[in-house]
Amino acid sequence: MATSTGIDQDQARLRKAQGNGKPGAHSDGSAATDSFPPLPTVGTRTDYTRWRIKDNDSCHSWHYLEDDKEVEAWPQSSAEKYFLGLPLNLPDLPKAETPIEAAENGLAFYKELQMPSGHWACEYGGPMFLLPCVVSAWYLTKTPIPDAYATEIKNYLTARAAENGGWGLHIEGESTVFGTTLNYIVMRLIGADPEEPVMVKARARLHELGGAVQAPHWAKFWMACLGIVDWKIVNPIPPELWLLPDWAPLAPWRWWVHIRMVFLPMSYMYSKRWSCEETDVIRALKKELFVTPHSEIDWAAHRNSIHPGDNYHPKSWVMNVLNWLIVNIWNVFLRTNWIKNRAERWVSELVDMEDANTDYADLAPVSGPMNTVLCYIRDGPNSYSVKRHIERMEEFLWINKEGMLSNGTNGVQCWDTAFTVQAIFATGLQKHEKYQPMLLKAMNYLERQQIREDCKDQEKCYRQPRKGGWPFSNRDQGYPVSDCISEALKAIILLQKVGDYPQVLDDDRIKDAIDILLLYQNDNGGVSSYEARRGSEYLEIFNVAEVFGRIMIEYDYPECTTACVTALSLFHEHWPEYRAREIKTFIQRATNWIKGNQRADGSWYGNWGVCFTYATMFALESMAHIGEKFENSAVSRRGCVFLLEHQRVDGGWSESYKACETTEYHEHPSGSLVVQTAWAVIGLMEADCPLQAPIRAGIKFIMSRQQPNGEWLQEAIEGVFNRSCMISYPNYKFHFPIKALGMYAQKYPDDKL
Repeated sequence: MATSTGIDQDQARLRKAQGNGKPGAHSDGSAATDSFPPLPTVGTRTDYTRWRIKDNDSCHSWHYLEDDKEVEAWPQSSAEKYFLGLPLNLPDLPKAETPIEAAENGLAFYKELQMPSGHWACEYGGPMFLLPCVVSAWYLTKTPIPDAYATEIKNYLTARAAENGGWGLHIEGESTVFGTTLNYIVMRLIGADPEEPVMVKARARLHELGGAVQAPHWAKFWMACLGIVDWKIVNPIPPELWLLPDWAPLAPWRWWVHIRMVFLPMSYMYSKRWSCEETDVIRALKKELFVTPHSEIDWAAHRNSIHPGDNYHPKSWVMNVLNWLIVNIWNVFLRTNWIKNRAERWVSELVDMEDANTDYADLAPVSGPMNTVLCYIRDGPNSYSVKRHIERMEEFLWINKEGMLSNGTNGVQCWDTAFTVQAIFATGLQKHEKYQPMLLKAMNYLERQQIREDCKDQEKCYRQPRKGGWPFSNRDQGYPVSDCISEALKAIILLQKVGDYPQVLDDDRIKDAIDILLLYQNDNGGVSSYEARRGSEYLEIFNVAEVFGRIMIEYDYPECTTACVTALSLFHEHWPEYRAREIKTFIQRATNWIKGNQRADGSWYGNWGVCFTYATMFALESMAHIGEKFENSAVSRRGCVFLLEHQRVDGGWSESYKACETTEYHEHPSGSLVVQTAWAVIGLMEADCPLQAPIRAGIKFIMSRQQPNGEWLQEAIEGVFNRSCMISYPNYKFHFPIKALGMYAQKYPDDKL
């Protein structure tokens, strides 16, 4: 475990003494203690039968086996073959004639994907700015990139290049300066030839968009670290912000945790103005990324340059004025070395606390690679902090049939496992002998992933209590989330109290989960994600990320609010005396917020899934838990009408990610989608919508898309965050359709379809 001690002063003094004035030293004076490794050799394609995923209690890492004996000793599992797009050679199942038979066929396939530790794994890709963070950190820390990794990174980026060249913010988006700049850099850092067709096309597209000077803030930051641009092009990220008193409205502890954790190491590198030494590939990139000769660019003049297609959230005039004052007044005349050094030390210590509380896994693959680079600058290449960071960054990587990508976190393990358990209970098959081993493994997995201790230095590092919670991915990552706690808790209660499975969580541990869940409600009754809201929405004035909206603080989410309502309701059924008044008040305030958050068309806006269909499903579930359904509630009825109005002639539903960006409903151009249809019919059935025919049509559509082996194929992207960036949830096409089929079979047992 890391210790929260801040910078190693002796080691820092040694590096400074070594680096002064010597060739190959970093721009801040620290020594380049070793040379850059050679660029990897990029092949055409690796042998996919040699890839394996190590499941260390859901800490995933992919390994390429070069030795034939290793391949023989470590057989490829069905899950690995599935992830890689290899044939599973599973037999065709008897054609489902009823919804419950379709659900059983789905479970027959899906159980093949359960991992040895009991969870379900999957790709969690989509954003195209994550892999560049990992690869840049490798390069900046002089970490050799394996040839197999380089080959499959190139394959993935080639497969995901836009038709007109370049890459977008996410895999379904149009090419942007942000995506094209960062992924072009990745291709060059892994050894791709700049004259390959995909590179020529990407470069042409980038130049058409104005070149890399038009990139948003985060891309300029990484380019400055790599020495491709001067730090003058980067809008300020002063570490002195972390010296603000806690009562200050702008104090960083009030920010949403992802922004907090990203700007923390960013501010350290900005303050140091640290860049790696120039190499041949960096010199080449200086020529390839810009439309103006590198030596002629006025870097300071381009601090605010950004292509309109990247500028989803333009900086406010207040932020522009503040940036000007920091650059031209504060940094030049007022910022003393004492303030600078104190701020850097405190930021450094906060990073140490983050590393200590996650065993260097860190929150996500933007902050994690940045923390890695910070430790490299501060501690040197041979330090434990750097080596452990490099090890843990492996857990962000994933292989699919297209190549290697970065997941949005170190996985979706607890989230998907909890939903899978609930889906099986929706079918009524939980006591069936053939599903019990699968459910037992899942239950024991969730038991192990409950977080059993609060953070070390909890108040000092601005963390909310976490004991008793569940994370999105796994316990190592250590960040509980309101809906992840709720869904995991529901799964455990269903297994132990409804399914009569062995008790793995005693009452005290279940009550620990309730205690932490009650901390997430905001003053208006809504529920946030990682923490209760700490700051005003006015903090969005200071949003400098440009490509994302609504990122500065925690907001209220129908999905999270519903998850808490349903979990607390289920808990109260079995423990009616424990904190009964607080639970009743929480549910009443939460459902009042959900009612007030309904839009004029009857829908709710989804913040974590696409989009109105997703959130409306959850909101209708909330209403059902307080007895408000189609027949007796105008709120529920309007939600059902919204869903029914958007059903397509084939019985399905189809919503595009564009709805998340525009906050208006958009149909997906590919037509009806299985996951969207499952969400809609689940919502209608939760509300006891009396119109069976549209629900029946939706169920028939889901059954029509099921493959002979029981699976459903991947369709459009399912998830979203910060309104503008989409992210994949591949297991949604299993547990939500299975749940929908099961609910229909339970509700209409005599309907054979």
